[in-house]
Amino acid sequence: MTFEDLKTAFPDATLDTWHVHPRGGGWVENTATVAETAYVGPDALVSGRSRVFGNAVVSENAQVSGNAVVFGYAWIDGDALVYDNALVYGDATITEEAQIYGDATIATFAQVYGNAWVFGDARVFGRSQISGRSRVFGSARISGRSLVFGDTVVSGDQIIGEMVN
Repeated sequence: MTFEDLKTAFPDATLDTWHVHPRGGGWVENTATVAETAYVGPDALVSGRSRVFGNAVVSENAQVSGNAVVFGYAWIDGDALVYDNALVYGDATITEEAQIYGDATIATFAQVYGNAWVFGDARVFGRSQISGRSRVFGSARISGRSLVFGDTVVSGDQIIGEMVN
């Protein structure tokens, strides 16, 4: 992504407020924190007060913003968005057009892909997979090897899989 492309998304961006990450060449706003061990691909963006550390990867057109935290071996790619106060860690994968936001947590080996959204205070753990146009929100908990796909909605205090805190 060129600086001109960055300015299209962030009109107030300047070379004093953004920099290119040394590992991958993606743009990082100076208010965000990205460890040297993390990877930010050439078309990816990390902005706001978000933090990316460990061996986490943000690639393709993915964006991490707001106060989101991504760490461990987490992988954010495709056109995925991780924002607000979302937390993604472990070996979790967020890809395609998935969105993780609010205070949601995606951890361990969980995968969220397709056009699925996880938001609110929802938690997805284990080897669970959320896909399609599924929506997981509220205080919902998904764990184990649970599959949520299609146009499924999991909300409120629903628990699928093993009970987790």
